[in-house]
Order: sequence, then structure tokens, then C-alpha cells
Amino acid sequence: MLKINFIVYSQPMLWNKIEQIKDLLSRKREIAVVSHRNPDGDAYGSSLGLYHFLKKKGHNVNFVTPNDSPDFLKWMPGVNEILIFEENQAAATEVLQRAEIIFALDFNALNRVGNEMQAVLEKIDPVYVLIDHHPDPDDFADFSFVDVKICSTSQMIYQLIAALGELDLLDKEMASCLYAGILTDTGSFRFPNTSGDTHRIAAHFLDLGIEHTKIYGLIYENSFDRLKLLGKAINNLVYLKDYRTAYITLSNHELNKFNYQKGDTEGLVNYALSLTDVIFAAIFIEDKQQGIIKISFRSKGNFNVNELSRAHFNGGGHVNAAGGRSEKQLNETVAGFLGILPKYKDLLMQGHE
Repeated sequence: MLKINFIVYSQPMLWNKIEQIKDLLSRKREIAVVSHRNPDGDAYGSSLGLYHFLKKKGHNVNFVTPNDSPDFLKWMPGVNEILIFEENQAAATEVLQRAEIIFALDFNALNRVGNEMQAVLEKIDPVYVLIDHHPDPDDFADFSFVDVKICSTSQMIYQLIAALGELDLLDKEMASCLYAGILTDTGSFRFPNTSGDTHRIAAHFLDLGIEHTKIYGLIYENSFDRLKLLGKAINNLVYLKDYRTAYITLSNHELNKFNYQKGDTEGLVNYALSLTDVIFAAIFIEDKQQGIIKISFRSKGNFNVNELSRAHFNGGGHVNAAGGRSEKQLNETVAGFLGILPKYKDLLMQGHE
């Protein structure tokens, strides 16, 4: 088997404290891996990949997630060993309090784990290691490895293992998790932040025997209800030619009509972005249980949805992919969205190549 030894990092100095991390991991430790609330493919992929790696090195490791994941992620190796804070707060709190090291993956602020779990994390004093690719991280970690140019936290975990000089420990189980994270956060290798490194790492995973076709199917195959919901979302699509913008709305009633399951709306906003000449897309999803409108933004080129979401919708994310929320009604939220578009018209009408 070809051994990968030619990975080139976009930020060579990213791992400039790797000797200190090696020292931290040089003896058996109590370690917790933590992801953000409403975990996606990259949150689970990076966390489970690191979880398996640290266990293989002989550490006592637990993966704690604030709440449950969509069903399409529950095939991943190790998923049955995840401790879900929302479902077992006492056990999860005990694990976090016992941890000597906490790896915070795929989020950049403690409020991303939800209020109750955040309160626990703020009261304890482990060594925090932050590994993330989102901009503007909060200053809570002892070690922060952040690179917004890297496509996914899962790729960063691979690069961490490489920087530690321990790629020999990588196996099919770890590779399958990390591949899933890269696959989902690159939009199946089509987003602009997909690099040569990304493809070379994926090639290594293939050499390790991952079943990439099966993984794709497990993540992206549709149930009948989800496909009908997709049809409804496309029927609700609105195209604003004068702003090169498109958006989708889904009410709570519409979600219930098609037996909505967690994760069913994942990726729907990309259908709006796929329209010819559209460079900005949004989806507004009514969540009666939380009393909010959940929003996802996507863009092409230099139109910065991270800045827009932070300024107007209590959110943030990446330049081309961000999330937000509104506590107004669905129609009021959409009206507010339409009201801010004129402020961005000049940027939206510029080319994005």
C-alpha cells in the first residue's frame, strides 16, 4: 500500500505547538472530545475520527455531544458510544469534570454547545484544545488550531495525526469517519475550499479500504418523505432576479405534513444556490418547538454571508456558508430579509468569478 508522505499544508505554521501536544498525549490521559449542538457530518466525522485515534493511543476517551444527530450519520463507527448531554446530563457532566484534556472540534465559541452544557464547560479547568476552521474564534482554549482556508475540521484532524507523525495508526474505521466529514463539508468535493490536499487525503482513505460509494449513499440517499419535502421546498422557491438571490421557506405545518425527521432539510438551500445567475441563497425553516426560525445562507464568490448573518440574524459561519436565527414569525423574518437586500445590491450585482 502506498504510504502518504507528501501532504502540503496551506498553513505550515498551523501546528507550531505540536511538540506541546505530543507532550500532553505522551502518557495515558482522561480526554473528552466535544462537538457543537446539532452536529453535522463534519462535527461527527472529526470527533469520531479523533476519538478512535486517541483510544488507539491508549487514552481513556469519551465523545460528548450536546444533542443527538440526524439518522444519516448514525452508521459511523463508534456512534453507539457517544454520550449525548441532553439525554444523560449527569453522566456527561461527570465525564467532562473528570477530563484532563478537552478537544473542542468544529466550533469556535462555547455558546455553540447550548446553555446547559456551556455552564458545565465554563466551571471546569481542563486543558482546552480547539481545532476548527471557522473564523473569529473566542479566546477560551489553551491551544487553538484554526485555519479558515481548510475545508473541514475532519481534514484538520488528519493533518494533526500527520503532524504528530502517527499516520501509521490511521485505519479504515478512522478514515471512514474523517472521509464523511470532508465529503459533507465540501459538498462532495465541489466547494471552492476543496484543495489538492483534500483530494490527496481522500486518496489515502481509499487506499485504506473505505467504502466511499456506500458512505455517499448512507449520507445522501433519500426517504420517500424527504423527497416529497424536497419537492415542497422547490415549489416554495422564490427567485429575485434583481438581486441575484433565491430563497426557500418551510413552515412547521409543511414539515409535519411530510413527517419531518432531523436532518431532512440538510442541503436544501443548495438547490436555491444552483440557479443560473444566483450568487446568494437562503432557507427559512420554522421551528415551533424552539420558537425560532432557523436560517441557512449560501453564496458564491466573494459575497460574505458570514458578515451578513452576524449583522442581521444572530449567526455566523464561513464566507460562503453561514447560519442564523430569528425569533420573529416566519413571514416577518422573510420580510426583514427582503428589507436588507437593497443594502447589498451593489455587492450582489457584481460578478463572482
